[in-house]
Amino acid sequence: MKRHNLLSLTFLFSLVISLSSCSVIEGIFKAGVWSGVLLVVVVIAVIIFIIMKVMGK
Repeated sequence: MKRHNLLSLTFLFSLVISLSSCSVIEGIFKAGVWSGVLLVVVVIAVIIFIIMKVMGK
């Protein structure tokens, strides 16, 4: 096994041991929620921008 792969595997193993599964899942869902909120805000802003351009002509 290459040294880089062994180092990555060791890091991943220590990360899994140091974090409980609940906190890992919680972090993933928090990131997902904020990504979703940001995406919805951007989509609404683009729709409003398009409507303003169409109505402004």
